[in-house]
Amino acid sequence: MPFHNCSPYLGRQTGASSDRGMEVGTFACWQPRRGGFYTSAKSRVAHRPHCGVQAMGNGARIPEDQDDNFMARQCRSAAAAVVAFGMFVAPYIGTDATMFEASAAYLAGEERRTVDLFKKNTPAVVNVTNLGMRQDALTLDILEIPQGAGSGFVWDKDGHVVTNYHVIRDAIDVQVTLSNGKQYMARVVGIDREKDITVLKLNDADLTGVNPVTVGSSADLEVGQKVYAIGNPFGLDHTLTTGVISGTGREIGSGVADRPLQDVIQTDAAINPGNSGGPLLDSRGSLIGVNTAIYSPSGANSGVGFAIPVDVVKSSVDQIIKYGKVIRPFLGISFATDHSIDQLGVQGILVLKTRQGGPADKAGIRGTSRDDLGRLSLGDIIISMDGSKVRTATDLYRVLDKCSVGDTLDVEVLRQDSQEHLSIVLEGD
Repeated sequence: MPFHNCSPYLGRQTGASSDRGMEVGTFACWQPRRGGFYTSAKSRVAHRPHCGVQAMGNGARIPEDQDDNFMARQCRSAAAAVVAFGMFVAPYIGTDATMFEASAAYLAGEERRTVDLFKKNTPAVVNVTNLGMRQDALTLDILEIPQGAGSGFVWDKDGHVVTNYHVIRDAIDVQVTLSNGKQYMARVVGIDREKDITVLKLNDADLTGVNPVTVGSSADLEVGQKVYAIGNPFGLDHTLTTGVISGTGREIGSGVADRPLQDVIQTDAAINPGNSGGPLLDSRGSLIGVNTAIYSPSGANSGVGFAIPVDVVKSSVDQIIKYGKVIRPFLGISFATDHSIDQLGVQGILVLKTRQGGPADKAGIRGTSRDDLGRLSLGDIIISMDGSKVRTATDLYRVLDKCSVGDTLDVEVLRQDSQEHLSIVLEGD
């Protein structure tokens, strides 16, 4: 005798007959009707649940009895209960969904601060496009085309914009695009090649929407503090990346000058091609550096980025705006490379040559020379400047960066087998 099971929890029923094997159908195929239970049109077997009666053939019908009526009433009652339950629980489920949506829109305190920092500083960040000239092969017209792009930021209300020198190097014209989409042509006010800094000036009397960045300080930066970089990596304008200061006092090659960039900030905030010239901000939204380089074999972010400290930037920018150039103090000497000095076993800066009439020449510094017989006579070896030990070119540049034109330096040198102290008055280069 076949057994049938309909489960509203499983939502399926199984049916079996002695000659056809097992059949499986959905719960909805079974329709309680007055006069008995009917199958769907596809079935040839009608069953009365929990009984031993069956009828064969299309439209098979089992006579009505009290059990059938009772079962039909039970099914109708169950269906009504399910509907009622659904009406009861639906508002509750809807309330939960609403609560979930509300919680998804909620921002934690740190997230809120990051969002506010980005919104506040976005208007100060610009896209800098380096425009070059190209002649059309067909019309022979001279076309102005983009040949490079980077980032920058508004320095003041007068429309000065700061970016890296390498961003606009060899540019015929420079175009600056604000966060609101407004575009300006800009002229180069001046450059500081040694610090990889350029100051631009927007060529427009209408500077509506120009919002300068808040300039901070890089004097007391600490490893581990949070930083935020905004720029245009790969042309994706106004992209925010976050990280921490990973190191300070780093030295890297600038790629545009003979001397390295010193005391740069290292960060793990993602810096990619196009970020150059953009601002590095602290958690207060103040400028602490200018993103300038990444260390990466592939050319993409590898978690090691570098920024020029804002105190260095400020010194250069102020002079460029005032004089159109950076007036940097100089000694007027050329000296041996660190590698050559190491090979000679010298502890200091070996002077090879002095500029005639320059500060070092006036102070009596001697360069390397040869006598009439071709014998080499080493020049003075600078071992200290203003009380700071000098062993490498980095040490020398670090001392000079702290000086101004007109300052007098106490320089200690090794000359043959003796030590001498000389006073050098620094001049502007």
